[in-house]
Parts: sequence; C-alpha cells; structure tokens
Amino acid sequence: MKEYSFNNSVLRIILGDITKEKVDAIVNAANSRLLGGGGVDGAIHRAGGPEIMAECDKIRAVKGGCPTGEAVITTAGALQAKYVIHTVGPVWNGGKRKEPELLASCYFNSLRIADERNCRSISFPSISTGAYRFPTDKAAYIALTTIAAGIEKSSLVEVRFILFSRKDFDLYSKTLDKITDSQGNN
Repeated sequence: MKEYSFNNSVLRIILGDITKEKVDAIVNAANSRLLGGGGVDGAIHRAGGPEIMAECDKIRAVKGGCPTGEAVITTAGALQAKYVIHTVGPVWNGGKRKEPELLASCYFNSLRIADERNCRSISFPSISTGAYRFPTDKAAYIALTTIAAGIEKSSLVEVRFILFSRKDFDLYSKTLDKITDSQGNN
C-alpha cells in the first residue's frame, strides 16, 4: 500500500479487488448503457447481485444510460460498500477526441456524487485502461491529479485506488510520487 496525506484527507494506492472494499462508495468503470460487461464492471455486477442492475434499469428508463465522462449512483447490493458510482470512461483514440478531459470528468463527477451523498470514503479502479485502451501512464496522471485537486474540497477523508495488477500498482505509485514531489506534499 502507498499512502499520501492531503490536509485532512488521505489517498491510498492498494493492490487488491475492488469488490471486497469496505467503503461508502466504490466506482464502477461502466459502459454507457449501464448493462454490465467485462472487467471491473462485470466483477462489480456479479459480486453485487441483481439489485445493482435493477437500479441501472431504472436509470436507463429515465435517462437512456450514462454519457461518457458522467456518473450515476446506485445501491451496492451485496457488496460491502453502501453505493456504486457508475462512470463511463472514454475509449482511447489517440487523445484526439478529448479523451483526457473526459477521463478527468469521470473522476470529478464521481467525487461530486460521493460528496452529495456525504460519503467519507471511496474506492476507484483504473478507469478506461482495460478494454477502452487508455494508456495507463496517462490515465494514472489524470486520475491522481484530478483527485488531488478535488479531495480537499469534498467531504471525503479517504480516497483509494484499488488496482488489480502489480504493474498498475507500481505505475500509480510512481506517478503519485512524481506528483506529490512536484507539489511539495508529504
């Protein structure tokens, strides 16, 4: 585990399984139709059970889905978290279609929703770096700088990045070191 403090909040990078997190909210790297799928999305839906999909069905009935860069919230079903915040990351197209801005928006909107629900803790996966092919080094920098900028303005006291592979854990850890060193944080 890697940990950094930002005033009254802490950011942790952890090698693990996001479906096992005991936090107020976990973030799901969802698809725009909120239909479940592979990777993190499929794992969250399988572990959380049918209650999550039932709430996604209601959101689809009203909104038609969730646009890229936006986020919606549902119950966490059988998970140990209270909520699942579903956000839709961009598919990487070489950075020519505002992918970096859309990815930052995923993290920003997830923080905003968590704050609206008075969440004190949240766990994120590495959004868009699997099937959506966003380069992990670029994604880590966007994710960590967006969270570092927003954590102190929220009700959150703990933000976790739960990374499934050692390679991603190491990359996020090194990226966090570079960001905090350049900002003079501890």
